Amino acid sequence: MIDTSTPRTQQIETLRRQANQTRCRDLRMIHEAGMGHTGGDLSATDILTTLYFEVLNVNPNNPADPNRDRFIMSKGHCSGALYTTLAYRGFFPVEELSTYMQPLSRLNGHPDRTKVPGVETNTGPLGHGLPVAVGAAIGAKLDQAAWRVFVLTGDGELQEGSNWEAAMTAGHRGLDNLTVIVDRNRLQQGDAVANTVRLDPLADKWRAFGWAVAEVDGHDYDALLDVFGGLPLETGKPTCIIAHTHKGKGVSFMEDKAGWHHRVPTADELQKALAELEAAV
Repeated sequence: MIDTSTPRTQQIETLRRQANQTRCRDLRMIHEAGMGHTGGDLSATDILTTLYFEVLNVNPNNPADPNRDRFIMSKGHCSGALYTTLAYRGFFPVEELSTYMQPLSRLNGHPDRTKVPGVETNTGPLGHGLPVAVGAAIGAKLDQAAWRVFVLTGDGELQEGSNWEAAMTAGHRGLDNLTVIVDRNRLQQGDAVANTVRLDPLADKWRAFGWAVAEVDGHDYDALLDVFGGLPLETGKPTCIIAHTHKGKGVSFMEDKAGWHHRVPTADELQKALAELEAAV
C-alpha cells in the first residue's frame, strides 16, 4: 500500500532511482543472454517499479501469503523487467539475474509460477493474463477477501479476443477489486499497433464493457501514485488504467522504435545506453 507518511517528492526520487537501476540491470541482462524484449521491458519499468515498491501488498519473505495482492504480468515476454523488479524487491537474490535465459535457469523467457517466487501465473501466450486475473478477482469476492488483483497488458496484446471476453465478464460482475494497466506504447512486433489492428477509441471500448477508466502518463510517478492511490476509481466497477508509455523509454536511440521490440543491444549500444541512463540519475 502507498506510504502516505513519506513526502511525495522523496517517494518519486526513490522510484526514479530504482527504475533507472532496473533499466540498467535489465539491459545488461539481455545483452549477456543474447535475447530478450528490450523495448517492452523499458516501457513497463516505471509501472512495475511503482507497483512493487509503493502499491502492492506483497511480502518477499512470504510470497504465498494468502492475504497478498496478486499481480499478473500478462505481457509475459517482458519477463526481464519483471524478474529484475522482483529481484530488487527481494523475492530472490539479485545475483541470480546473471542466469537469465541460461540452460536450467528458472529465469526463462516467460515467467513460471512453479519456479520463480512472486510470479502468480505462467504467462507468455498473449491474452491469458486478464482471464486468469478475472478468475482470481472472482475468487477474492467469493471469499470476501480484501486482497486485490492487478494485471499488466500490452496494447498489442489487446488484439487477442480472450481479453474482451474477460473484460465483459469483469464488468458484468462488478469486480472493483481488479485493475488492468495497459502499457500503451503503441508499438508491437514489427510495426505500430494502429497499422496492425487499431484499438482506438480504446478508453471508450473499456467503458462500454462496464469499466471505470483513467488515462495517465506511464512514466510520471506522481500521476501513477495518484491513480493507484484512488483505487477503485468507481465502486462496483473494475478499473482500467491506460498508461501512455514509450517503447525503449530512457534510451534515446531505442525510444519509439518498433525494431527494438526484441532486438539485443550490441556491446557498443549497451555502453551508450548505460551512459544515457546513468547520466539521468
